[in-house]
Amino acid sequence: MNRSLSTRSALVALATTGTLLLGSPALADTDPPWESVQVSGTGEVFGEPDKLTANLAAETTAPTVAAALNGTTAAAAKMRDALVKAGIAKVDLQTSNVDVEAKTDDDGKITGYTVNQGVTVTIRNLTKAGTILSDTITAGGDAARLNGVSFGIEDESGLLNQARKRAFGTARGKAELFAKEAGRPLGRVLKVTETTPGWGGGGEQYKAMAAFAADASLPIEPGRQRLSVTVSVEWALDTSTSAK
Repeated sequence: MNRSLSTRSALVALATTGTLLLGSPALADTDPPWESVQVSGTGEVFGEPDKLTANLAAETTAPTVAAALNGTTAAAAKMRDALVKAGIAKVDLQTSNVDVEAKTDDDGKITGYTVNQGVTVTIRNLTKAGTILSDTITAGGDAARLNGVSFGIEDESGLLNQARKRAFGTARGKAELFAKEAGRPLGRVLKVTETTPGWGGGGEQYKAMAAFAADASLPIEPGRQRLSVTVSVEWALDTSTSAK
């Protein structure tokens, strides 16, 4: 086997899969003569959300497609204007869907049409989020819909790195325990694999499907955001000596 070609193959695998593999069989002609222990660890951290994403929509039902479309378009425009007036940047507004659905009776006869137009908005000033949503829904009238909100953290890289360190530390603790029980000193790391980071925690999502009266208030509680990382780590076991 061409050793330089194998090395390049291993580096390509690292770049494409995100899996670090040391002492890979790709670097040798035979399987590595080591014993190993592979464990997983999960690290969790919490952060304070600094943005809110809301799934808004306007929906109208009318006898004809044109009437339903006009009603929905007018309500959606009023809602969008309310968001812009509240200081929402246009880059934080995005049309999420436009649906036209026929309504039928028990005999299958069309009785009307429903048009739904959705927009996703990101609100970065959480102290005003409740007021912004209430004013927007009021502007849309009975056609306004709020399908859900979620909270997030704009720059979560630092928190994820903290979670990674905790995850690796948890995995190391497990590996050291197993190595001691097996009577083998823990050796070098052979492979580290990270699963997709997870998000969750209190205040993650609030759902509502309603039209709000002009004097209604919409309480918003961001809570805290949970971020977690799980890693799978493989350590070599030193077979030349025994663990003390």
